[in-house]
Amino acid sequence: MAQSVDYYAVLGVSASASQDDLKKQYRKLAAKFHPDRNPNDPAAADRFKEISEAYQVVGDPERRKQYDEMRRLGAFGGFSGAGPRGPRAGGGRPGAGGAAGGYGGPGAGAGNIRFEDIDIGGLGGLGDIFSSMFGGQNAGGGRSRAPERGQDVETTLEIPFRTAVAGGKVPIELEVNEECQMCRGSGGAPGAKIQVCDECGGRGSISFGQGGFAVNRPCPACLGRGQRPTEPCPACRGAGELRSRKSVSITVPAGVDTGTKIRLKGQGGRGAKDGPPGDLLITFTVQPDRFYRREGLDLVAPIPINVAQAILGSRVNVRTLDGKKVAVRIPPGTSAGKRFRVRGQGVQKEAQRGDLIVEVAVDVPGQLTPEAEEAMRKFAEAARLSY
Repeated sequence: MAQSVDYYAVLGVSASASQDDLKKQYRKLAAKFHPDRNPNDPAAADRFKEISEAYQVVGDPERRKQYDEMRRLGAFGGFSGAGPRGPRAGGGRPGAGGAAGGYGGPGAGAGNIRFEDIDIGGLGGLGDIFSSMFGGQNAGGGRSRAPERGQDVETTLEIPFRTAVAGGKVPIELEVNEECQMCRGSGGAPGAKIQVCDECGGRGSISFGQGGFAVNRPCPACLGRGQRPTEPCPACRGAGELRSRKSVSITVPAGVDTGTKIRLKGQGGRGAKDGPPGDLLITFTVQPDRFYRREGLDLVAPIPINVAQAILGSRVNVRTLDGKKVAVRIPPGTSAGKRFRVRGQGVQKEAQRGDLIVEVAVDVPGQLTPEAEEAMRKFAEAARLSY
């Protein structure tokens, strides 16, 4: 039966959704249908695979561009409008349908139109584009047997405020997909024979059509390998890969802030068939500090002073982030919220360093003794302050 491929529908977003919206929706759905949260639920596992396949394409800006071009040309639901352009004068390539009127002209429905025969200019043939979306298939349609790069892993890491400012090491545990070490990615049990997949005939892909078009997709039975074991691997159940936990020590650069991203080469998932490992992409979230807050590279330190200090002036000691004390002069008549800048005592980031900003908070007593209240009244009268 004909099927259609609408990855936006699979993810439940519109075709005009931004990359950030796509990522948020993918993470939401992946968390909901992840096999670890839905053990022994084949429907959830299938849904998770659909979501992952969809995001593999539309989550990548370049692949999404190619996919959108294919949708525009009617590749997933028949041509719309005038259809794609016809071949050059002299007829189309062999197998293109043999229509004298071109792809969109009369007689185009006389035979199936293959994606690889449709040229869309600089993007190449649609067959090449669709194949490239799924990570490299060989000329026979099966998965390449060449070494495969490991999975890139994205994660968010929450770090203490002072670690973000000064830098340091933070341990983190990740979940990654890695090649099964028992079967070395073949999916077969020890001693099992590897046979040609009876579902796809060894091509590693299956064809489906709609509106006179034929599209290849990775075979769900052999996962695009073109081969299946007589007995599945007991460790990975034939998948060829396992979900595993990996401990990594992260070196946090000094001066990072919430939203800062770093890429650690080779710290992602292990590569298949002796391929290189993927990368680890970390987005930092910084915990608030109980005393300091940050404004760019400046550190803001609120300092409470009493009424007498605010009126008469004073000198207060302020502790810097590295434990030193600096003296700050409070001039007479200082109001609440007044700021004083201590140069070079803020956040160090590469060649730049911010300042320490001392922000005054005037502490007014809640209750006064009769003697203190009388003295305050006399002061108000002497200073001609109304109350």
